[in-house]
Amino acid sequence: MTTFWSLYVTVLSLGTIFCLTWLLLATRKGQRADTTDETVGHSFDGIEEYDNPLPKWWFMLFIGTIIFALGYLVLYPGLGNWKGLLPGYDYVDNDKKIAFSNGQSGWTGVHEWEKEMARSDARFGPIFAKFAAMPIEDVAKDPQALKMGGRLFATNCSVCHGSDAKGAYGFPNLTDADWRWGGEPQTIKTTIMGGRHAVMPAWGEVILDQGVRDVSAYVLTQLYGRKLPDDAKADPVAGQKIFAANCVACHGPEGKGTPALGAPNLTHPAAFIYGSSFAQLQQTIRYGRQGQMPAQELLQGNDKVHLLAAYVYSLSHGDKPADAP
Repeated sequence: MTTFWSLYVTVLSLGTIFCLTWLLLATRKGQRADTTDETVGHSFDGIEEYDNPLPKWWFMLFIGTIIFALGYLVLYPGLGNWKGLLPGYDYVDNDKKIAFSNGQSGWTGVHEWEKEMARSDARFGPIFAKFAAMPIEDVAKDPQALKMGGRLFATNCSVCHGSDAKGAYGFPNLTDADWRWGGEPQTIKTTIMGGRHAVMPAWGEVILDQGVRDVSAYVLTQLYGRKLPDDAKADPVAGQKIFAANCVACHGPEGKGTPALGAPNLTHPAAFIYGSSFAQLQQTIRYGRQGQMPAQELLQGNDKVHLLAAYVYSLSHGDKPADAP
């Protein structure tokens, strides 16, 4: 903020407070000290008002809000470039002289969050580190670790995968045995750490509309094992030929997928997170899909991701404790 705008905000804020203070004190002068039955002389829709002074408690409440406002503006930012005098906001950790991420000092909402995270890491960091040193399979058997992992999942992952981790439209179910990128413990951790970007290319302009319908019919009837709609104008046999020429590179000759590429197994229901109807399959094949799993390494760090991976691994490998989320 430039000096001009900093002064502008400061003068406007303090000027408003001082003007309100003057108005409050000026209207207080000349008021009678006792109550009366006289009215102010006006009628508002038949309602008249007694000409009595403002109750003292109400007046003191106004004074209190003004004092609070001035105190707040001294401690917190609110007057242009003023950073506030609130102590303890020179560094994230004043003892270790660890600076805030933006290199600045003073109170801000972000600085408050950084200090809170630093206090949390100091308190719980050793616990996270203990579990991070253990194999994921062993962590997945520890009740305390699963509780912690469950809370991390509820906070960071449930918005997409659901509170029960059974997925939603466009987001896979994490409680079954079907994994796009592999369900080994370390692979799950790699997925959470670095994220994934699945790419299902659009085939509409390559195989044209009839080809889209034929491939959809083949996937639906021959791979997934469902019946084709009666009014569908598609040939599964022709679709198989198109599939063999264009789709096997990712999904394999039998449609069972390739974890290294994130290509799902088309013979299992879990593959169809965007829907498995004939119309939905055509939509996927014609326009493609661009699903993305955001990376959590910078947000959570290795130790927390290790716990998350163990929790996710436990969802499809054994029962969780009864009190785990």
